[in-house]
Formats: sequence, structure tokens, C-alpha cells
Amino acid sequence: MAKPSLRREENVSGDFYVDSSCIDCDTCRWMVPEVFGRENEKSNVQKQPTTEQEIRKAYHALLSCPTQSIGSGAVSKPKEVMEDFPILIAENVYHLGFHSDLSFGAAAYLIVRERGNVMIDSPRYSKALAKRIDSLDGIQHLFLTHSDDVADHEKFHQHFQCERWIHKGDAEGDLTQLEHVFGDEVTMIDDECEIIKTLGHTAGSCCLKYQDFLFSGDHLAWSLRLNHLYAFYNYRWDWEKTIQSMERLANYHFKWVLPGHGRRFYGDVNDTQEQMKLCLAWMKKQA
Repeated sequence: MAKPSLRREENVSGDFYVDSSCIDCDTCRWMVPEVFGRENEKSNVQKQPTTEQEIRKAYHALLSCPTQSIGSGAVSKPKEVMEDFPILIAENVYHLGFHSDLSFGAAAYLIVRERGNVMIDSPRYSKALAKRIDSLDGIQHLFLTHSDDVADHEKFHQHFQCERWIHKGDAEGDLTQLEHVFGDEVTMIDDECEIIKTLGHTAGSCCLKYQDFLFSGDHLAWSLRLNHLYAFYNYRWDWEKTIQSMERLANYHFKWVLPGHGRRFYGDVNDTQEQMKLCLAWMKKQA
């Protein structure tokens, strides 16, 4: 719970604020960029929300903040807004919210489909969120893109009895006991969900492709600074392997990039193909 006594002086005056426990994960800033900004290496409220839509989105960010660093004077509103989660992105794909500090605020997603829902990475466990997912027919598969963003996977497994998937390169400690610890021989969860090996960010990082959606973990995201898709040069296990993985990924067609960390991207197939070229050219300059 955010504390008014820790309210950052960088916030504009008004109901919403960010306190000094912020870890600069960027969650609130990409969720509601019209309200939240960044100053002195932490998030702040740069403009108080005024419309009903802005206020509701600000509460979405409040509930999604991994360190509960966002506060508001209206204590009853979050309970009402909680019913909005999971939040629809497009078609049958949802943002789960409730980011976890165990994964430094990484986003997690849910694919809702008749043959069994798929969660991508784990948010913070919440009984309210689990209840909402139950109403959407639960979770059959929990795909973990890499070991950094597993968060409360065990609690979700216990609740839904879902089958968890992780590449063997990232299966250490308790993760070795997951239902599916796969290697290069496994390429599909089923004929709708393709596993793409994108080793480099970690020894076992992978993406999941579903129709026009690429769930990219920490392999690929949109950069506001560069104004194109990119990989995290400062957070990598092996940069050369990351480049090789990106070259392989460039052969796939997708419209959405939904990352764990970083910003989303949407464009038509030609847009994403051009973006992948820009990404690879930039990556090779860093090598």
C-alpha cells in the first residue's frame, strides 16, 4: 500500500501519487502514459487524471504496480476496477495486470480459447484475479518465457492445476520439477501455440507465437528512445546468441509484440518485418 508520507515531491498535486518505494519498472508509464511520467529515475504523476476513462486506467495501473507504490485518496474505487481484469488487448488475448516485484514488474498475458486457455508468464497471485480467470474457464497451460518472470507460477499451478512449460536452459532449482521442461526437440504446445527458441537474454529464453501475437518475454520490445523494436543489450546472457535468435525470429510473421518488459508494438505484417530489419541492424552495431 502506497504511503502518503512517502509521496514523491515530483508528483503534481492531486488525488493520485507515486511514493518513494517505486522501482522504476515502467508499468504505470506504459499503461497510462497520459498520467504517469518519469523524473529522477522513478515514476511520478505528471498529470492528474480528469476524465472517467483516465481515472479508471489510473486505477488499473495502481492495481498492476508490482510494489504497490501508487496511491489514491479514493479507497473504494480499486475494488470496483478490479473487475476489469484481465484487460482485453485484442481478439481473445488479455493483459493480466497485477505485476509482481518478483519479476521486476513484468507483464503477463492470457489467451482465452475453446481448447484450453494459455497463460504467458506469471503475474502476482491474487484471489480476485484467479476468480476472474476461473470465470473464463481457467488455465490449461502456463508458458514461462524464461526464469526471470516466473513470479507466483506455483500458486497459479496449485489453483488451476495447469501444466507449466519452460526451456531446460532456464530450468534450475524448483523449475526442474515443472510438468514440461523442454529442449530443442519441442516446438509446439499444440498446433495453435508455437514455441520459438530465442536463447540469448537467458540460456533458455523463448517466445510463444499464437496467430498474429508474439509473446516475446524479454527478447523483443518497442523502444521509445530508439523508435523501433529492440533487444535489451544491458540485460543479456549472450549477445551473439541473442542476435542469432533475432535473425531466426525475423523469418516469422506477426502483428503484435507483447513483451514481459518494455513496450508493446502493433503493426501489419509489413510493418513488423521492417521493424525486425531495423532491430537487427541496431543489434549488430552493438556487437
